[in-house]
Amino acid sequence: MGRGCNTIQSPPVALGASRRSDGYALKTAGNTPGDPPDAPQGEGKSQGKPDGRRKSAEGVVVEGNEPGGGDAPCKRRDRKTHRDKGPNGGRCRMAPQSAGTSKRKGSMKTMQMQMDLGGAASSRTDRSRDEFIAARLAESPTGEERLMEAICERENMLNALKRVESNKGAPGVDGMKTGQLRRYLRRHWDKIKSALLNGTHQPLPVRRKEIKKEDGGVRLLGIPTVLDRLIQQAVAQVLTLLWDHTFSEYSYGFRPGRSAQMAIETARKYVEDGYTYVVDIDLSKFFDRVNHDRLMSRLATRIQDKRVLKLIRAYLNSGVLVGDVIEQAKEGTPQGGPLSPLLANIVLDELDKELERRGLRFVRYADDVAIYVRTPKAAERVKRSVSRFITGRLKLVVNEEKSAVNRPWHSKYLGFRITRFMGKTRTGIHEKSLWRFRKRVREITARERGRSL
Repeated sequence: MGRGCNTIQSPPVALGASRRSDGYALKTAGNTPGDPPDAPQGEGKSQGKPDGRRKSAEGVVVEGNEPGGGDAPCKRRDRKTHRDKGPNGGRCRMAPQSAGTSKRKGSMKTMQMQMDLGGAASSRTDRSRDEFIAARLAESPTGEERLMEAICERENMLNALKRVESNKGAPGVDGMKTGQLRRYLRRHWDKIKSALLNGTHQPLPVRRKEIKKEDGGVRLLGIPTVLDRLIQQAVAQVLTLLWDHTFSEYSYGFRPGRSAQMAIETARKYVEDGYTYVVDIDLSKFFDRVNHDRLMSRLATRIQDKRVLKLIRAYLNSGVLVGDVIEQAKEGTPQGGPLSPLLANIVLDELDKELERRGLRFVRYADDVAIYVRTPKAAERVKRSVSRFITGRLKLVVNEEKSAVNRPWHSKYLGFRITRFMGKTRTGIHEKSLWRFRKRVREITARERGRSL
């Protein structure tokens, strides 16, 4: 029903009772504030002519010609010429506004204030709404755990399939490509779905892929099969609804609606506010050293469906195919699957909550953490205490060589640096990132590099 609603035939009620809780007002039959208290319904007005009644922007029937809806004071000297001939005696139709009309104006102003504050009220309810959605996903109205059913739901699986096909990527140990996945699912989906619902699905090992780093190290990737990538993507989509609203506001990596640009802008505001010392915390081989038991205990706090927990544990323990030998993984999450970024955020959310409890200003993008303080002494103290928390509580390793205290204009975070000049704080590309970009352009456009036209 719109705000300018039509007349609704309803039993006679007072005007105050016709205002609904959602902000709409209904025109009902009965006495209006302009009628005498003892006038019958429909009487007390001139017959056959308009009575000056109109609808305001809120849909409330008001009288008079003033924008506010109240009756104007009587400006005519001869009151006898404009008396109503009602059964209860004459009265001035342009008399000062009644108490009922002023009360209605007050309620309209209150309603308008509530409408103006609607954005703030809705933002306060976002967290409770997300928690309600998470509870509905995790448990059915009958008390049965149905999270695996939500994962296998048709729409969720179709979205996951489109995502895997758009990402493409290399095949896993079985050699199946993303272009072959849809045809494979048409033949075998019933059997795959039954295994997932029964908790008997066994993922295949991941294929090892090594990528050289610029500093001379090697980044180890684990490439799952396209079928396992599909299932991991479907699981990640549902678990994001359960976990994302519980994450810190200063975590920006691999989360819907957040980006690296937002993390850099938050860091720039810290520097602009006077926090001109940054503590860079580098986690050594984070994805390869995640403790499985701690991760599973964190997942069990919000996931009650044992089938989902068993499936995630199977992916963690699926192993890595190196050459012709399968190596069993006792720790770490395979970096390369769709589920790994979400699991990393779940592990490091404990670090975010600790930094928030201490009142520190920080940003985190995946495993890249930067903490901003005002003085060098505070920076050194924070670096030591946070490193002890990471190694002692989270069972991770801090790279002491790369972790350092620095100025924002000398430090590189996500390829950028933050500078201050002439009272203005700006973000720019770090010189190392520029050097890497130029080197890559030279490799692509080298004269000796022939290309087939």
